[in-house]
Amino acid sequence: MQWTCRDRALDLGRVCLMGILNVTPDSFSDGGRYFDTHAAVARARKMAAEGATIVDIGGESTRPGSEGVSADEEMRRVMPVIEQLAGDDLIVSIDTSKAAVARAALEAGARVVNDITAMRGDPQMAEAVAQYGAGVVLMHMQGTPRTMQANPIYSDVIVDIGDCLRERYAAALRAGISADRVVFDPGLGFGKTVDHNLEILRRLGEFGNLGRPILVGPSRKSFIGAILDVGVNDRLEGTAAAVAAAVLAGASIVRVHDVRYMLRVVRLCEAIRGRRSQRSEVRGQRVEQENEVTRVFAES
Repeated sequence: MQWTCRDRALDLGRVCLMGILNVTPDSFSDGGRYFDTHAAVARARKMAAEGATIVDIGGESTRPGSEGVSADEEMRRVMPVIEQLAGDDLIVSIDTSKAAVARAALEAGARVVNDITAMRGDPQMAEAVAQYGAGVVLMHMQGTPRTMQANPIYSDVIVDIGDCLRERYAAALRAGISADRVVFDPGLGFGKTVDHNLEILRRLGEFGNLGRPILVGPSRKSFIGAILDVGVNDRLEGTAAAVAAAVLAGASIVRVHDVRYMLRVVRLCEAIRGRRSQRSEVRGQRVEQENEVTRVFAES
């Protein structure tokens, strides 16, 4: 299966790594560490060198209980980083739910919009994604970052998430976003209890009936800390176990902080499931014509 991100086509025959870059003072794991533009750019390039195909840049913390920032402040944080990375041979993703931020990032060279609201947070987001032909990650979240962990309840967490993502997929298609540009994220840690997160990992394969690739982001999440009784910076092994479970269940993309180590986990899991010889990306491929995109997608 392929994921088209503007003029780039990712071949997801092998699992792709998305490196996390928080350009914030208050993110749950590494807030403040890459708030400086020079440090952020260096970190992005290091993750790319370690094996990240995509670097996901965010300027607003979405940790449980967090308050939002203005679009202007978000752009002030992320735009200098995106502009410096625009000429690099990596795919830049903007982690935002604001259309104004997405447009600015896409104009500067970003190719993916990673929206934790699945384009519900801003009525202009779908139009922006469609206009630029960007790849988009539609994530499930119950509530908002400020309220999402206040007793989340589901009748069946997998069925409920699947129904929500199908509805958002239909909305994306209606807005003119082609199917080959969509990826789904069940939203580990976003409006889920520990048991919900474990159920998602156990039954991740059921999301295959959505017909598009699945991205999973377990990196350093609080459910790992709760199970292992460890702090946020001591969750490497727990993250590795969650990544392994996701890959073995069929995840196509994993969003992680520790690219170097998680790449090893991913590749070993691929060898176990018999996918070792396949490629993860056509890094130099350019999508020159829409009919070529359609042909490639139809053959996947």
